[in-house]
Amino acid sequence: MFQLLLAIIYLSFISLGLPDSLLGSAWPSMYGNMGVPVSYAGIISMIIAMGTVVSSLQSDRLTKKMGTGKVTAFSVLMTAIALYGFSISDSFWQLCLWAVPYGLGAGSVDASLNNFVALHYESCHMSWLHCMWGVGASSGPYIMGYALSGGQSWNMGYRYIAVLQVVLTAFLFLSLPLWKKQGDGSVERPEDGKTAEPLKLPEILRIPGAKSVMTAFFCYSALEQTTGLWASSYLVMQTGMNADTAAACAGLFFLGITVGRAVSGFLTIQLNDTNMIRLGQIIILTGILAVLAPFGTRMAMVGLILIGLGCAPIYPCVIHSTPAHFGADKSQAVIGVQMACAYVGTCVMPPLFGLIANHISPALFPVYLLVILILMVLMHENLVRVHKDVGRK
Repeated sequence: MFQLLLAIIYLSFISLGLPDSLLGSAWPSMYGNMGVPVSYAGIISMIIAMGTVVSSLQSDRLTKKMGTGKVTAFSVLMTAIALYGFSISDSFWQLCLWAVPYGLGAGSVDASLNNFVALHYESCHMSWLHCMWGVGASSGPYIMGYALSGGQSWNMGYRYIAVLQVVLTAFLFLSLPLWKKQGDGSVERPEDGKTAEPLKLPEILRIPGAKSVMTAFFCYSALEQTTGLWASSYLVMQTGMNADTAAACAGLFFLGITVGRAVSGFLTIQLNDTNMIRLGQIIILTGILAVLAPFGTRMAMVGLILIGLGCAPIYPCVIHSTPAHFGADKSQAVIGVQMACAYVGTCVMPPLFGLIANHISPALFPVYLLVILILMVLMHENLVRVHKDVGRK
């Protein structure tokens, strides 16, 4: 039963990834019809991210009240409804309206499932779990590209994903008895056996290394989401690629994440979380330099794949290392705030690049990613140093 539940969790993360790359791949075909500037994609992504921040911070309370299974099922249902809303929208303000339930549905399920897996499963499963997110995220642009290349509008691309989400929601509701048998994943205090009370935000921030890991997580999500949102537009504006081809090519980034996480699951058997994160950062740097190189569209496409491969181990390994860095009794609280910081990065940084692209040049896309990467490396190395210092005391 426990392995069947794991399969259900994998399915849930496919559903979580499916809509994540849609906006970036469809936007070159959307903004002209809407009569808005290209930078307005950042507004929609910011609304979605704000919703995820709110629901992520409430995930601990919701999980304790409803259980992980119900939180997951209702969150995916909310996302399905929001995607259908996107598919019937014909103006920018309608997209902004449907972005609210879109974000609220994503935050709770992400934080709740990550915490559940961190507590109950091995590191390899954490990587493979996020590989399943990549399966969904890399499939999204191809589905959108299929709709666009077939002469259909971007609305139909969203509708296809909405239908898939409804099917996945049905599976999740049918699986609810499995979740009840396993509990909600709450941590117990070893000294008294009682359920741990949630830590308040100021208490979490005072934990040594907490600010560093939250900043690193902010940077990671900023880099991943900026790449996912703007890669397609960058290829169209800087290389002259047509919109439907660029939509499919943007999926290469998510394909790199997917393949990388499948491989990372095996590498975690030999390498610890810190070394896996460092390896990922080196590969991201290589990918950014490839995008920067003046060798045309093929090199840019190779760079997107490398950036995706580099992103692959970072997110799951940071999550999995949380109990080791901060203790199992604090991991749930820290993971929740980490998720919130990740969504703040998603909220702030892609729209910021939209302004840069609109008012300066979209050619700064790889430079922007490089600056974020440097800050992420510095913060992660500071976390490792603090952890070592605490361990010596």
